Amino acid sequence: MNLKNIVLNRGNKKPILWDAFFNKNNTQKPLVIFCHGYKGFKDWGSWDLVADSFCNANLFFVKFNFSHNGGTIENPIDFPDLEAFGENNYSKELDDLDSILDFLFSNENQFKNEINLNDITLIGHSRGGGISIIKASEDSRITKLITWASVCDFGKRTATIGDLENWKKDGVKYVLNGRTKQKMPHNYQFYVDFITNKKRLNIENCQKKLTIPHLIIHAKDDPSVLYNEAELLHMWQPKSTLLSIENSNHVFSSKHPWTKDKLPLALEKVTNSSIIFIK
Repeated sequence: MNLKNIVLNRGNKKPILWDAFFNKNNTQKPLVIFCHGYKGFKDWGSWDLVADSFCNANLFFVKFNFSHNGGTIENPIDFPDLEAFGENNYSKELDDLDSILDFLFSNENQFKNEINLNDITLIGHSRGGGISIIKASEDSRITKLITWASVCDFGKRTATIGDLENWKKDGVKYVLNGRTKQKMPHNYQFYVDFITNKKRLNIENCQKKLTIPHLIIHAKDDPSVLYNEAELLHMWQPKSTLLSIENSNHVFSSKHPWTKDKLPLALEKVTNSSIIFIK
């Protein structure tokens, strides 16, 4: 069963759009929540095929758009709402993930009898990996963690460094999206939020605090987030498992749009290895 574009309303906060992929059989299945990365969205590339694979393994797979990722309820693909994108920050993404978890635990969740709430895995890709590590370190509901091509440090990323003086003066700076050719805004509040919450947003400290199983998957030749970031995550938490993927890239040989009906081999390996780790 594939339920797409379910709206989670949150009062005075921006709503969240999410998908659920599961076999409707009234048996409680391990819950998997997938967090997309920077300039990402839940319908990117072959994420639906990934979701199908988890569903076929009888897992309850949830993916969602972060509320300020630049998509809208009406158009969740790409970035029609650059104003929202400019107002995004790490704290908002952690809050979004918390909202998804709270809803899935609530009696409002009509699929509650399909989910084993004692078996919850977070999967985060790229920046979503960093968000997932932080969330897993502070939320006892999470029982397993998987990161795909995860960053190990928010402090050195594009959104938190650069010409701070001009950024503060202008109130905004722009990053070009190579695929859509949009100038993506980062309002200065992003930096303020990062500095204000620097202790909470320290991925290294969160990684060292983890007590749950953690599978780290990273392509050896990732040009966007270098492999040494995976090695550092593994070093900071030696009980974690590090799986390297050969001859691939940051999105494990996928791309957007993805028009084939099969996963690329690298992403298929990532997906299958993740399912084995969960089960």
